[in-house]
Amino acid sequence: MKILILKPSSLGDVIHALPVLRLLRLEFPQAQIDWWILRGLMPLLEGDPDIHRLIPFDRKDWAKPRHWPAVVRLVRQLRSERYDWILDLQGLARSALLGRACAGSGSRFVGVRDWRELVPLLHGESVPRPSPQAHAVDWQRALLTHLKVPLRTNWEWIPRRQAAAEQLGREFPEMARNRWIGLQPGARWDNKRWPVARFVELIRLLSRSHPGHRIAVFGGPDDRFLGQSLAAADPGRCLDLTGRLSLPGMMEALRCVDLLVTNDTGPMHVAAALGKPVVALFGPTDPSQTGPYGQVEFVQRAEQPPACAPCLKPVCYHSEPLACLNRITAIQVATAVAGRLASV
Repeated sequence: MKILILKPSSLGDVIHALPVLRLLRLEFPQAQIDWWILRGLMPLLEGDPDIHRLIPFDRKDWAKPRHWPAVVRLVRQLRSERYDWILDLQGLARSALLGRACAGSGSRFVGVRDWRELVPLLHGESVPRPSPQAHAVDWQRALLTHLKVPLRTNWEWIPRRQAAAEQLGREFPEMARNRWIGLQPGARWDNKRWPVARFVELIRLLSRSHPGHRIAVFGGPDDRFLGQSLAAADPGRCLDLTGRLSLPGMMEALRCVDLLVTNDTGPMHVAAALGKPVVALFGPTDPSQTGPYGQVEFVQRAEQPPACAPCLKPVCYHSEPLACLNRITAIQVATAVAGRLASV
């Protein structure tokens, strides 16, 4: 059995697709399972015991004609594998075109039925979202149900990365010696970012209400200014991890926290997949389909949101900029943190 998973990006989307990998491996323990993924996200899955091979996706190769010969070579290579199943979990034109080009006469090409880019016309079989509000994880599991793969429960979403855990212990030994509340102040869209001033106010509230916890600030290299600003609010209790962790290191650091307060961004999905309590802050986006899986009911939104929310737009055009996020108060979030910590 040979299976190709097409799910190149983003961080959160790849995390959502991992249950498909785990369940396929349980059903087909001897199968060759390959995964087409954005090159920058490869460290997320490198060394995963359930994956035979990672196939890097370089976005530039698709955007510029001078790189198209490399794309043709990739298609020929993948087509020669004669995959039994090709699963398009991305549901966009790029992944559907690759899957269609790689599918041989004996391949089942199955994808999620998303009509945004008319991709079901390219799929051999397509699976609709189970309900309008079904989470992305459940939609992809429905694809397995379509293929008659049992939805077992004896699997681990994100297995421990021992090398990353050991490196984390060497570089940040305090992670093992303290209890932590994590903060994730960054996000890909600026208008998905709860204001820095609110995070600073939250840190001060948590310092009084949870003196036994320290604060770990997460984020990538582009979030260094955010990390510095938050750590300065209470230098003795805050650990600024922004730009200092690899993807596996970030996952292992999140494994150390008791709870994560986060914008709608990739680490939110990692924390949820690790089973960590999440207090997620949503404004312009809709948590029902892509919120923290299994914890959507704990999402924090403005008590009186503007009529435009959720707009699903990367730029805010409201007369009161970012009203959907600005109206979430630090006291509201601190109360949610206390409630979640008290219940675990």
